Amino acid sequence: MLKGFKNFLMRGDVIIVAVGLVVALAFSTLISAFTTNIINPLIAAAQGGKSGPGLGWQLVSGGGDGTFLNLGAFISAIIYFIIFMAVVYFLIVVPYKSVMARQGKVVFGDPAPTKACTECLSDDLDPAATRCKHCGAAQGATGQHSAVTPPA
Repeated sequence: MLKGFKNFLMRGDVIIVAVGLVVALAFSTLISAFTTNIINPLIAAAQGGKSGPGLGWQLVSGGGDGTFLNLGAFISAIIYFIIFMAVVYFLIVVPYKSVMARQGKVVFGDPAPTKACTECLSDDLDPAATRCKHCGAAQGATGQHSAVTPPA
């Protein structure tokens, strides 16, 4: 059992994913500091000199921070997410795709083409299939069903 676990950990894909997660965590901290120290003050400045907890609305008069609808924090979270996903894509996914392409493997590629069955409406059939894998109906050359005759 431990030998199988060791073999799993020593696979190249697991190491690549682990390194990617560590890099992503480091960038998460960096981007969090960027949104907290640069984006949030810009959003607070957009409210036009009003004092308060940030850009948003107080839902209940005198309700405190618990009833403040903080739009600024939400905008900041959206910006954080977009920046974080761009960093992950351009610094982890794109280089990984190029490394795998050099090895002759396609990752994150377009899905294989499929056709739909008009009998059961499944849409995951191989275009070359002659029968539906779900209902067994015969497939025509254009993806249309022909009459199904029971075996004699």
